[in-house]
Formats: sequence, C-alpha cells, structure tokens
Amino acid sequence: MCWTTEYTQQLFLPNFISMPAKTNSAPIEHLSKDKKLLPLLQTLEPYQLKKRKNVCLRLCASIMSQQLSTKVAEVIFKRFLELYEGNEPTPQQIIDTPFDVLRGIGLSNAKVNYLQNVAKYMLEHKADDKKLAKMNDEEVVEFLLPIKGVGRWTVEMLLMFTLAREDVFAVDDLGIQQAMTKVYKLDASDKKALRENMLKISARWSPYRTYACFYLWKYKDTK
Repeated sequence: MCWTTEYTQQLFLPNFISMPAKTNSAPIEHLSKDKKLLPLLQTLEPYQLKKRKNVCLRLCASIMSQQLSTKVAEVIFKRFLELYEGNEPTPQQIIDTPFDVLRGIGLSNAKVNYLQNVAKYMLEHKADDKKLAKMNDEEVVEFLLPIKGVGRWTVEMLLMFTLAREDVFAVDDLGIQQAMTKVYKLDASDKKALRENMLKISARWSPYRTYACFYLWKYKDTK
C-alpha cells in the first residue's frame, strides 16, 4: 500500500494541520536529531496532529482508495458521499445501501463487501470513536484486524489520520519505503533487509514516528 499527502489533503480530511512557522514543537525538535531527516524538516512546514471523527467512514475511505490513483479514488469517494446527500453516513446507512448502488459508484464487488463488513462490525461491536480512543495502538490493531478487507496498513492509516496517534510507523507502506531508500541510501533489492533497516532507523524517531512518516510522504510527493 502507499499513502500520499495528496490523499489525506483531498480525500480523507487530514488530521495534519499547519502550525505557525515560529512554533517550536517537541516532534520537530526530537526528529531534528536525525541528521538525514533534518533537511526534510527544514524545507517543509511543521505539522501537528488533529483527531477526526467517524472511524467507520475513515476505514471505508481507506478501503475505497486501495489500488487506485489519487484522482480516481477522489472521484469515487465523492460519489459515495453524494449517495447520502453529501453527509457522512452512519454504519447503519452504509449497511442499508443496496449492493448495486454501491457498485454503481465504481466499487468492485469485493470492496462493496468490505465496506459492509466494516459497517456491520462497527455496529455489532459498538465500536464508536470513544471506544477506540480508550485503546492503545496495538489494541486498536488487534480489534480491527478481524474485519475481512482490513489489513494492518489500513489500521495504521486510521491510527495516524483519524485517531491522531503520534508514534505509528507504516513500515509496509510503499511510499515510506521509497522515501527512506532515497534519504538513507538503503538497498531495496532485499525486502527483508530493507524492512529491518527501516525499523532500526525508525526506532530513533519514537515517540514521534507518525510525524516522520508524514515528512517522508511529503518528501516523496515533491520528487
């Protein structure tokens, strides 16, 4: 999977918001200790996290975007909201939406099933925003992974861009891999070694790995 800042800005109501240029943030100060990451921090605006509501919708949005270009994903998500007169649907509304109607906005059979799986799971387990907010990161992962169609990458994006968790590292994200390969001159030919090196490097960013991911995505977008 690959997430880009363009996705978050245009499609999924990002929880990264710009801060005043003179603001001294703990994440920036901490990440600046990494000399190879420092040039990215110096050339890009500082950011802070902001929580978003409607976990069910954010999961559905992430599923809809899988394997699609930014432009196509944006169109489909817009069509999806238009089914509900531009409003954010509740899990029950998603369940009640006929299968063929969801197929009609450009979703595959599998994705329609996944969306309904998410909505049903959220209702059956009473998984609202407050419930997930009380869980730590790994508890959220373990809670949501049983949903068919939801993988670890999808949950990591939710942790970052909806729950505003500061210390999430998406090691399997293609964009992060490509950016770190360039910034840290890593060998991408050995996937296992690449993953191990990425985890080792990212350990020094804790407890602000989410911010590091954002700068790496932004760096990739500008290249």
